[in-house]
Amino acid sequence: QVKVVESGGGLVQAGGSLRLSCIASVSESISRYYMAWFRQAPGKEREGVASSSSSGDIFYADTVKGRFTISRDDAKNTAYLQMDSLKPEDTAMYYCAADFYWRARLRPLSYSYSYWGQGTQVTVSS
Repeated sequence: QVKVVESGGGLVQAGGSLRLSCIASVSESISRYYMAWFRQAPGKEREGVASSSSSGDIFYADTVKGRFTISRDDAKNTAYLQMDSLKPEDTAMYYCAADFYWRARLRPLSYSYSYWGQGTQVTVSS
């Protein structure tokens, strides 16, 4: 069983930055896993924001490209989402997800990941 825990959410003004962290408790390194960030705003569908493999495959949703950066430290079993130039429309609950690379590789931003965190709230004020 893999446990995923996010942290780092909060309230920030438009134009500001936040850094989310995600720790995955796995029996081995997360190097075998795709790590991804999703978000869901009230009344909206869940959206894949960014995903990363240990081999360097990185994908972003068009809505965040150029503003968000996903990274990972496999030695620490941790993934990060650096969010810059935040906009009010980025307000949502952000979730970290993980699954084996071979499962998620074909659709890393829309795959139904097996392991999810509880979410961390990001609120951007105008």
